[in-house]
Amino acid sequence: MSAKSPLRASLKSAPPAIDEIWARAAERLRVWLGESVFNSWFGSLKLEEFSAGRARLSVSTRFLKSWIEGHYQEKLMAALQPELEGLASVEIYARTMQGGGAAEARPEPVREVAEAAPASALAPKRRFEAAPGKSLLGSPLDRRLTFATFVGGRANQLALSLARKVSDGPDATMTPLYLHAAVGLGKTHLLQAIAHAALARRQSVVYLTAETFMYGFVNALRSQSAIAFKEQLRSIDLLIFDDAQFLQGRVIQTEFGHVLNSLIDAGRQVVIAADRPPSELDAVDERVRSRLAGGICAEIQGFDESLRLKILEARLAQARLSHPGFDVPPEVLTFIAGAVVSNGRDLEGAINRLVAHSQLGGQAMSVAAAETAIRDLIRPREPKRVKIEDIQKRVASHYNVSRADLLSSRRTAAVVMPRQIAMFLAKNLTLRSLPEIGRRFGGRDHTTVLHAVRKIDGLCNTNVGVRDEVELLKRMLLE
Repeated sequence: MSAKSPLRASLKSAPPAIDEIWARAAERLRVWLGESVFNSWFGSLKLEEFSAGRARLSVSTRFLKSWIEGHYQEKLMAALQPELEGLASVEIYARTMQGGGAAEARPEPVREVAEAAPASALAPKRRFEAAPGKSLLGSPLDRRLTFATFVGGRANQLALSLARKVSDGPDATMTPLYLHAAVGLGKTHLLQAIAHAALARRQSVVYLTAETFMYGFVNALRSQSAIAFKEQLRSIDLLIFDDAQFLQGRVIQTEFGHVLNSLIDAGRQVVIAADRPPSELDAVDERVRSRLAGGICAEIQGFDESLRLKILEARLAQARLSHPGFDVPPEVLTFIAGAVVSNGRDLEGAINRLVAHSQLGGQAMSVAAAETAIRDLIRPREPKRVKIEDIQKRVASHYNVSRADLLSSRRTAAVVMPRQIAMFLAKNLTLRSLPEIGRRFGGRDHTTVLHAVRKIDGLCNTNVGVRDEVELLKRMLLE
């Protein structure tokens, strides 16, 4: 008899089963964390085997391994547990470490910067060369993402108006312009629309994602062209910077702050977008956060049903250009607008599924047929977005202590229990990592947060009074 567990043997003998298990777990992570976060940190993660209660996964670099272990270990466990019976632990190793034995080679030079950059910055890259008179190579633009194709409504009206104003030319009162929204609500569309409009006016424009900036800066340091890299950025008319929440590394953030200050002080235009307000960019240097908060900030909110319907009608019109015979009755569009409530990408995905269903089935589109075609996109309505500050204020008020007490080093019983409950709620009601929560509670270590979470979780299982109070606080925060 083989000593291997049946599941491990089946995984090894049937590779497709591994892919299917990981695909289902990955979809959970994608729903919980959002498409952008998932692609940035989990895109190269693979399930390799499962044995004796331990799942082993591999990832492309040591940096990604460290980041996932430090920020998403518990989420990863939660995503895998429904698929792997008896799962007790998760082990991640970098594939370049050959099964976890040999040490991964570190890029040279610029050790600190390289360790802080994403996986794409650690891979071998072509030399950065600053050619006089040429614009810095930024992230590519999508020709479809213009103001003409952007669907406006109450949820994005302010952001759209500000974006149009910025696209008319530099305005010292509008820099930096900071847009923030959850995944799939159109902030990247607006950024690229601004870029297209500025290019049409023959302005010098650079559109960068945080990842592209980090790659460019690390590569410039390696090739000893950092000065040319920074000078090119400081000489442009308009800097558009996307996904600011992923900006990592002390040196990189310092240089980004210098570029930001240089452009603003010179009266140039800067537009930045992220998935949260400046005050919640926990991983970003405080000076950069302060500069961003001092500009014009606008949030793109979740779409209401009327805006979702307008987006569906626009996507349907685009689909008809490629499929002239394709049509969707108004009642079907109304059904989808009420059922798919997450974001614009899912609305576009719904139209794509209807096209495929229509072509393969050859039947007239009905509400019942549409429900079958888009059932994977119909999710429960997203809960209210809870902030750590809201949790701290609510808990402090409930237990008659101050928010400053929760952030302090006081160890009296009247403060310790509320502080631990607030940490527990922050872990369960937000997507913030343990280190982020620790920083927001007076700069505490992530192990302190983990201890608090485990203690309150245990008390909820054994103490009815504590469980009732925690549930009451949850309801008040989610109302």
